[in-house]
Amino acid sequence: MNISAAAEGFSAEPKTLVESAYRALRRDIIEGTLAPGEKLRVEHLKDNYGVGAGTLREALSLLIADALVVSQGQRGFRVSPVSLEDFDDITRTRVMLECEALRQSIAMGDDAWEANLVGAFHRLAKAEEKRIGSDAREEWEERNRIFHEVLIAACPSRWLKHFLSILYYQAERYRRLSLYLQPIPRDIHAEHEALLQAAIKRDADQAAALLAEHILMTFRSIEAIPSEELNRKPAA
Repeated sequence: MNISAAAEGFSAEPKTLVESAYRALRRDIIEGTLAPGEKLRVEHLKDNYGVGAGTLREALSLLIADALVVSQGQRGFRVSPVSLEDFDDITRTRVMLECEALRQSIAMGDDAWEANLVGAFHRLAKAEEKRIGSDAREEWEERNRIFHEVLIAACPSRWLKHFLSILYYQAERYRRLSLYLQPIPRDIHAEHEALLQAAIKRDADQAAALLAEHILMTFRSIEAIPSEELNRKPAA
């Protein structure tokens, strides 16, 4: 089985040159420094990332597993394009799976799960207050991921959680575009708080409805971005 390197998870600090190059390339693709559709020339990039050609090709192979890079046979590699159709597929599949995982988590969650959820929301809210510079955005993105993971942490299905981790990472480029361009007004903090309250009240129907709307709002945000903006490299 070809498992996404991001979803599989690496250690806190990279242990190999391949892992270090993978992380750096992935970050630059997610943030748009390497634009969708851009040709990835190994001979140029190896100097930028301070690794050899073989190491860089191994890192690019991991990114193919993440669906962030496509191989063009003898023509090398390109950053995977983004499209509304692709994000629509990601979004609808995520809604279907994550709402079911949340229902199971609410049914099975104990007091420790509830306490972890409150803690994850508190840390996310603190990051929300200072989300200005790029470092702060990275912190918010990490805490946002953890909040969503804790929401479904009590779900007993490891496969549901595994597939959702892949979908979450696949949505990351689109989510960052939505946060960066902000094409429609939304209060993400209020969305998360409503989710928290419904989960603590063990109102599975309300929590699932709020979660579905929360995920779909990001799709609507991307839908509002002109198509020519989706694949354009952001200004430095």
